[in-house]
Amino acid sequence: MIESKKLNDLFPSTTSIPAEYAFGEPIHQREYLLDGKIVTWDGAVQDVYSPICVRTEGGDLQPQLLGSYPLIGEKEALEALDSAVKAYDNGRGEWCTMSVEKRIKCVEAFTKMMIGYRSHVVKCLMWEIGKSLADSEKEFDRTVEYIYATIDELKKLDRDSSGFRIEQGVIGQIRRSPLGIVLCMGPFNYPLNETYTMLIPALIMGNVVLFKPPRQGIMLHNIFQDAYQKCFPAGAINFLYGRGSVVVPPIMTSGKVDVLTLIGSSKMADRLQKSHPKVNRLRSILGLDAKNAAIILENADLDMTVKEVVLGSLSFNGQRCTAIKIVFVHRSIADSFIEKLNTAISSLKVGMPWEKGVNITPVAEPEKPKYLDEVIQDALSKGAKIVNTEGGTGSQSFVFPTVVYPVAEGMTLYTEEQFGPVVPIAVFDDLEQPIQYLINSDHGQQCAIFGTDAAQIAQLIDPLVNQVTRVNVNAQCQRGPDTFPFSGRKDSAQGTLSILDALRSFSIRSVVATKENDANKALFNQIINEDLSNFLSTRFIF
Repeated sequence: MIESKKLNDLFPSTTSIPAEYAFGEPIHQREYLLDGKIVTWDGAVQDVYSPICVRTEGGDLQPQLLGSYPLIGEKEALEALDSAVKAYDNGRGEWCTMSVEKRIKCVEAFTKMMIGYRSHVVKCLMWEIGKSLADSEKEFDRTVEYIYATIDELKKLDRDSSGFRIEQGVIGQIRRSPLGIVLCMGPFNYPLNETYTMLIPALIMGNVVLFKPPRQGIMLHNIFQDAYQKCFPAGAINFLYGRGSVVVPPIMTSGKVDVLTLIGSSKMADRLQKSHPKVNRLRSILGLDAKNAAIILENADLDMTVKEVVLGSLSFNGQRCTAIKIVFVHRSIADSFIEKLNTAISSLKVGMPWEKGVNITPVAEPEKPKYLDEVIQDALSKGAKIVNTEGGTGSQSFVFPTVVYPVAEGMTLYTEEQFGPVVPIAVFDDLEQPIQYLINSDHGQQCAIFGTDAAQIAQLIDPLVNQVTRVNVNAQCQRGPDTFPFSGRKDSAQGTLSILDALRSFSIRSVVATKENDANKALFNQIINEDLSNFLSTRFIF
């Protein structure tokens, strides 16, 4: 990658950082939540550095030290597992047998405490993963909204289950019960929001959670441990700090994990699932790799299309599983599209996360610039070109958005998810080419179609809904709204996440039934009237 002085000069000196956005003193974490207690750690730690480099008095650039966190080992990981096993107690524990109403109150109390940490979380998101101020604030606020929407949906779900059914002489009540012990592993790119779209539904449904924070985006989670300790019973959630390769395998090989929920790579998911000795007992809820394609038809509105493609491929530097990762454009409009795309990219603001209106910021993963340069060079060696001004340039953690054209089969960029600010463009003459691409792809999350011919778009929709789980028409690929199902086919996902789907994913329908006779009716009435059971109940949550 060509070194860019322009990008290099964007990194700040200590004195040029606005005081309200300066990170301050490093946070050296020496504690973690275990069995309802905040325990002190005096062992090895991992330093955390920001992708934002700060200029020293001598003019050199150095990554900002943000702090450190415990590197617990296998012994401590198994202690956390033991705490979870004890808390669940084979379905007899306090949390899993608690009424839905009381579990909701615990989550509401936690959320009220969480809201008080907003400024801290936003600052951590900016400094640790380079997310813009606006997007960091949006991630926090959207997470709070998601939690409250989840509570509302659970109330509705519980109300719908509060009655009894009488069928063929059998009286029954059908409610949802927890699955058991959940190992939750969130992603670095949305370390709060996407993590909590798994963690909160898992918790609120009565499961016990072992939480492994992501390697990047880890600093913000420390502040929540006190809130979890105060709002939930001991052992309902335990934190796993440390290297995933050290702390996760012994937990999985124990066979005591009932649910694996992970947003990450399909290779990691395969490895973890295969390590579980009782695969048929393991439920997996996974958000994995994606290579979402945009298909631009010859009749597309190019101005609108370019706007959506820029948002879809370059929001948060393209570090989103739902990002557009490859663009197929009809040959007849390829030159016009690329010209407009390059103009739009050249107007994007590159800078620090706290700068108003910034679009491109330092990438989060330290190894990402090197990887992106490798896949770009691979494409160039096989006939592609960089077609936008400043494309292929970078400095430290900055990578300027790079448009590579034409990409074709045999290039890494054609099939591999780049997860960064690189826009590969392929041309097609026949619609069968992008259709076959999606058919042959290992991924099946989303695609986007841009065009104005209803018959042509319909011709694409019908086969593509059988290849991906969301087809976007004249719109970028995206997750929201959170009430829509979020899933994928092939290697892109397992299970479905959305507000209602997540509640269902982390629970199972259970039935309490009896034969319809006077004695059993009296028995059920006594249990209900005397409020003897949290499950068998007609309580109505408003």
